Amino acid sequence: MKVLVTGGAGFIGSHLSEFLLGKGHKVLVIDDLSTGSIENILHLKNNPGFEYTIDSILNTPVTAELVDRSDCIFHLAAAVGVRLIVESPVQTIETNIKGTETILDLACKKKKKTLVFSTSEVYGKSSKIPFNEEDDLVMGSTTRGRWSYACSKAIDEFLALAYWKEKKLPATVIRLFNTVGPRQTGQYGMVVPTFIQQALEGKPLTVYGDGSQTRCFCHVQDVIQAIYKVSQEEKAVGQVYNIGTDEEISILELARRVISITGSSSRIQIIPYSEAYEEGFEDMLKRRPDLAKITDLIDYTPQRDLERIIRDVVQYEVSRQA
Repeated sequence: MKVLVTGGAGFIGSHLSEFLLGKGHKVLVIDDLSTGSIENILHLKNNPGFEYTIDSILNTPVTAELVDRSDCIFHLAAAVGVRLIVESPVQTIETNIKGTETILDLACKKKKKTLVFSTSEVYGKSSKIPFNEEDDLVMGSTTRGRWSYACSKAIDEFLALAYWKEKKLPATVIRLFNTVGPRQTGQYGMVVPTFIQQALEGKPLTVYGDGSQTRCFCHVQDVIQAIYKVSQEEKAVGQVYNIGTDEEISILELARRVISITGSSSRIQIIPYSEAYEEGFEDMLKRRPDLAKITDLIDYTPQRDLERIIRDVVQYEVSRQA
């Protein structure tokens, strides 16, 4: 196949591009480098099956040509990270909604298979654990900018499913849960690379809130292998799938684990949300996926545990600093 990866210079997009090339597919990437990095794809530039365009997907003529040349689209381009969401809410909303609308409209003209990537954030403040794809979404107030990202991604999902229902665009929605691994940056609030960088530099590990909130961290390699398998399944069209792991850990315990694995002398610093982000910031206490649906589709079982994730990110960060 010839595959288009929007946001292909990002953390997940670059790993997916690399994986697809390894499978023998030709890969077209478009990325405006707003949160991605050219460094993530430099090692792919000499591959004859790889081509990249530095531009926004909102540049319709450029994106239309790439869509026309593709057999399948992995739409990953989006505003990402809690810090970016809080600091740039207009960019977040416009990038996510306008970008997805552009991709779906162009893909629909030629009925190109499209995988739209969403997030566990759409479950909002739901207290029903684990999160199932059919669960109600519980959003916070519009006066809390924290929820603009979740709402914009929920709109993306509605759009993708509407294009399938009304216009028969073969679209699938994938909700990702805390994907982690080499090339992820802590610049936009990603907790694992942030903790690891702080530990390696001997700085305090900054735990926001009281640290009791739990998350489930999945290795990017497990995630992209699952994504690829979903893209090969015709019965996945018109469906929504959680992808992640259901092994929980508190953020405080995660900090302790990073300190232990890195052998760091760093201490842990507790910082209130109001200081870390903004007054009135709201967070989800738990974020654990129900994986029954994805397991039924592709017999999904993550292979890499949290220690492997931490060690792989540590190795990557050390190699970057060498």
